[in-house]
Amino acid sequence: MSRSSEQTNLGHPRHWPMWFGLGVFWCISRLHWTEQRRLARGLGWFVFHFIRIRRRVVFTNLRLCFPEKTPAQIHALARAHYDSLALGLMETCAGWWAATPDLPAHRIEGLAHLDAALVRGKGVILLTAHFTTLEICGRLMAEAGTFGCLYRDPNNPVLAHIMRQQRERHATIAVHAKDLKGLIRALQAGHAIWYAPDQGKAIKSSEVLPFFGVPAITNTATSKIATLSEAAVVPYFAKREADHSYTLTIHPALENFPTPDHAADATRINLLIEEQVRRAPEQYFWVHKRFKHRGPGYPDLY
Repeated sequence: MSRSSEQTNLGHPRHWPMWFGLGVFWCISRLHWTEQRRLARGLGWFVFHFIRIRRRVVFTNLRLCFPEKTPAQIHALARAHYDSLALGLMETCAGWWAATPDLPAHRIEGLAHLDAALVRGKGVILLTAHFTTLEICGRLMAEAGTFGCLYRDPNNPVLAHIMRQQRERHATIAVHAKDLKGLIRALQAGHAIWYAPDQGKAIKSSEVLPFFGVPAITNTATSKIATLSEAAVVPYFAKREADHSYTLTIHPALENFPTPDHAADATRINLLIEEQVRRAPEQYFWVHKRFKHRGPGYPDLY
């Protein structure tokens, strides 16, 4: 279906509930941040206790990744994660619709590392991971004028349309996650592109590698993309602080990367992501089935 015909069909009555829901969240995004955080805590508590969306997945992931924690600590971390998920929903709305003066307090550390990598003229892979802060911090990076992104269409066409529209509006460029040639072209044109390889799928460019010491399907395509584009790989991570501000940290470009050993490169990336997750574990996207589809010989953990 073409994009024009897709947009025409978005007015069909079957899509009205989604439009209504988005309208509600647009209204919520007009509230003060204090009120949005209060709503997020209430929503997180309600979903955790009564709807239990992917709660078993969250507990399984946390037990696997933090075997040293007691059951009480795992429960507290899971509970905090649902608050973080709910707040991430509010942040997504702000990332899409908030005016620049209404964005939350934030700081970008290490911008010089990104500037130095961009000077090479071969683009930058902004290497990161799926945290609940990804939408708001993506918008904050876009405000700095140096942020392109990938997008993957959700199953709901209305949500897919809005997400694609907003990312195209705020980022320097938006590339579909499956468009490898488009990604290479964008990098070769000098863009810095947000790239998170931490949600692996059993595809050609994947291997079973340790994540928090647990075998997991791992995307090894980062090395291939860096080789084809000659782009620098610059780690970038964001954190929601206790004072409700946001810290976006850009690290120096990875040295000696890529190598001919793509599995070793991917393992290096996994270790880097683990280090960042430990800084704010409740903010990582634990509802994802990180340890699924590992192949013969591995148990079904979910």
